[in-house]
Amino acid sequence: MADSATLRRDHVTLKCRSIDRIFLQAYVPKLQSVGQVCIFLRWQRKFKIPSSAAFGQIGEAYVKAIHQFAKRHQIPVVQFEKGQDKEEVARPYLEAAAREGKDRVVLIGIAQEKASVWRSWPQKGQGKVAHPHMEWGRQMAFINHFYFYLWDSEWGAAFWKTNAYAPFPIWLWLNGHEWAKRQLAKAGVSYQALDNGFRSCADPRVMQKICDRLGPEAVQSFFWRWRRRWPSPFTRADLRAGYVYELAFRQFEVSDTWVFDRPPAGRLWFESVIRDHLDLGRPDQVALVFHRRVTRCTPGRFRTRVLTRGVDPTLCCYYKSSRLKQYFKEGRALRTETVISDTKDFGIGRRVCAQNGYALRAVGESANRCLGDGRSRRRAARPRCGHLLSGDPTVDYR
Repeated sequence: MADSATLRRDHVTLKCRSIDRIFLQAYVPKLQSVGQVCIFLRWQRKFKIPSSAAFGQIGEAYVKAIHQFAKRHQIPVVQFEKGQDKEEVARPYLEAAAREGKDRVVLIGIAQEKASVWRSWPQKGQGKVAHPHMEWGRQMAFINHFYFYLWDSEWGAAFWKTNAYAPFPIWLWLNGHEWAKRQLAKAGVSYQALDNGFRSCADPRVMQKICDRLGPEAVQSFFWRWRRRWPSPFTRADLRAGYVYELAFRQFEVSDTWVFDRPPAGRLWFESVIRDHLDLGRPDQVALVFHRRVTRCTPGRFRTRVLTRGVDPTLCCYYKSSRLKQYFKEGRALRTETVISDTKDFGIGRRVCAQNGYALRAVGESANRCLGDGRSRRRAARPRCGHLLSGDPTVDYR
């Protein structure tokens, strides 16, 4: 049986390392504390009594503006049912927009979901007074969320979720492979897609350079380009007063894709990886994959799972709230993915900026290499990028 090095050398036709899915949250820093909320309502919006009823008026106007926006631009509005696959509902609309190649919102979906919102109530012991003192707190509530499914010439399909309750958060989903496809098309480089990745490319070097170029700047550009196009709960006066959104990483995926010339060669390589790393579920071994020291005091669960569906297995390693996954994609390509669900697992900040973005990418690429390149454990244990994983703000991540 050929070893993994021989299989990589003789049967891999394309390699691609790229940022994959990015899940972000946009928040307004000046609405994250009780004092800031009261200042906004009392001094910025001139409400005599800062209360959740005042936020209710702002939210109602925001919802009305969204429906007016949908009517003006002839955008379908759909009420999602409980448990319904939202992506399946939006897919025909996104495919039609892709054929047209025009930037536009294709669908607005409404779904009732749980979210943390600001709520106020009269302070106890006041009796009936003209201007009661209000107490504030964050509470969980089932409220309507608006899903804006859109097609973007730079990113392809994406969605944007928000609600009309303070502090008016936004969630954003993007795909780095789809961004790379748009850039290759603009550069005139032909490629063959493999789901949300690549099966072949006329110029692999250009493809990899484009994937390496993706950074936080492109994400921020997307956000502000679309933020200006549709309604907002904030007025221009609010923006001038500093009530501006900032972006934070909620989930960050880095993937390596190896396309094999024939499926049996890929399965042989994958089976050799499972034999070499089957005991990664022990904490000390998971620590080697992620270059992190794990002790009894480290929170979280550390384990390995090997799943087999049909003839294609899946290998999953877990570290705190992050995970490393390896599987066969469409029976043709080996996909290795590091999914970072909490940046603080690796001592990295959540804010979307160049320093945090490049540090997260370094974590993902390092973990993918440890598992995907088939190194021995002894070699993988060497801290090749320890300063990058530390999240030290003095490190230059460029």
